[in-house]
Amino acid sequence: MSKIKCAIIGSGNIGTDLMIKIMRMSKVLEMGAMVGIDPDSDGLARAKRLGVPTTHEGIEGLTKLPNYADIRIVFDATSAGAHKRHNEVLQKDGKQVIDLTPAAIGPFTVPAVNIDANLTESNVNMVTCGGQATIPMVAAVNRVSPVRYGEIVASISSRSAGPGTRANIDEFTETTAYAIQAVGGAGRGKAIIILNPAEPPMIMRDTVYCLCDEADPEEIRASIHQMVEDVQSYVPGYRLKQEVQFEHIGSNSPLHIPEMGGDFTGLKVSIFLEVEGAAHYLPAYAGNLDIMTSAAMKTAERLSIKRNWVEAA
Repeated sequence: MSKIKCAIIGSGNIGTDLMIKIMRMSKVLEMGAMVGIDPDSDGLARAKRLGVPTTHEGIEGLTKLPNYADIRIVFDATSAGAHKRHNEVLQKDGKQVIDLTPAAIGPFTVPAVNIDANLTESNVNMVTCGGQATIPMVAAVNRVSPVRYGEIVASISSRSAGPGTRANIDEFTETTAYAIQAVGGAGRGKAIIILNPAEPPMIMRDTVYCLCDEADPEEIRASIHQMVEDVQSYVPGYRLKQEVQFEHIGSNSPLHIPEMGGDFTGLKVSIFLEVEGAAHYLPAYAGNLDIMTSAAMKTAERLSIKRNWVEAA
């Protein structure tokens, strides 16, 4: 089966991890180019050693590569600001864009939740690492009982947060909060990210709080466990850190959530996650990289099959 050529813009942690993942694991994709702006970056050096065409001249350099016409899919792992300009060039040239920045030009895509709805889009957005980890849990609760408010806290090791991640912190919280609503189905959403400098580095941890209408806790628990299995199909290190917790909030002691604009009574669902990376580039503690790159690769593969660019494996 012939593979689909793809390029990665951004030779930092995320881009390099994605490159190695594609080269080692994908039966559908193959690397056509690695693009950066720092000629001395480790990502470009690794790509050269692996025989991947490279350029340190950014999007302009990519368009000048001899095999540019053969590249169908371009992953952007730079920044939200840079992606806007990249997308204009790539759309003009008819490329399929997979956006790993918080730019959110295209629709939010979380493979376990809504991948099939977005396979005809020319630009799809992978939300954020925290979004990829937590939105499936919000959606799992919401398909049993309407989620009135969803709040997530994503904690990652400082070592796994490169310059691109740090430059996008504000966009991370805004994009993730909106995607909790748009994809997860929550009435209101809030997102917090914590860069933890602990040594040894901590594995990615995520906490999800959902305030929903009263429902059968066992039905919600079953929905959550099924969703965990769905995410594990492309992120094997994704798991519940402990059992789901439930708290019934009665009218005698309602919760006051400013973002909700009033008091809440109903069911509070607390979900605790751990995401261990596959250690393709950074060590296993960098689950935040792994879940983003795994989701992006899964989306590109599914899209290629949907459009009959390749046959289903």
